Amino acid sequence: MKTFNKSIIAALVLGTTAMSAQANSWENESKDAWIDGKAETVLLMNTNLNNFDINTDVKNGKVVLTGKVNSELDKELAEELVLSLDGVTDVDNSLTVVNNMDAKNTDKSMMNDDDDNDLTDAKITTVITTRFLFDSEVGGTDIDVDTDNGVVTLNGSVKSEAEKQLAVKIAKNAEDVRDVVDKLAIVAE
Repeated sequence: MKTFNKSIIAALVLGTTAMSAQANSWENESKDAWIDGKAETVLLMNTNLNNFDINTDVKNGKVVLTGKVNSELDKELAEELVLSLDGVTDVDNSLTVVNNMDAKNTDKSMMNDDDDNDLTDAKITTVITTRFLFDSEVGGTDIDVDTDNGVVTLNGSVKSEAEKQLAVKIAKNAEDVRDVVDKLAIVAE
């Protein structure tokens, strides 16, 4: 009888361990599927990117981007947008630049600094706006983001001082931002 009890206990321990491992696997797969959905959505919502040419795969929070984009700026933008999502631990950006405005025919020196600044400003605005839209603590649709030479101006309304501070912090943390001008108004509902 003792052997039988030990066998049952051993079987229960092994079964519980196996079920726990399956539960962890299921939980990780669910989290990865959630991240994949958010990544697809953020890329779809961005009007500068063609989401149908970009594929996302997620494994343990690491997002792999494959497919094609038209420029290095689009490649960098896609990575930045996905990297800003909660739960993403890393991005492997394997996107291929297929057009790049015929980079071989366009000499970089022909592009003036204003063009570079405009592209960087557009990227900054897009990244910050997207972060606002995906942050549940910030009313992203009520905040207007304007960028000029790396200086971000936030206009619009927020519901509290905490939301205002968070919006400014998100803007300051975006890459290439030199300064943030806070013109947000607190409007209680």
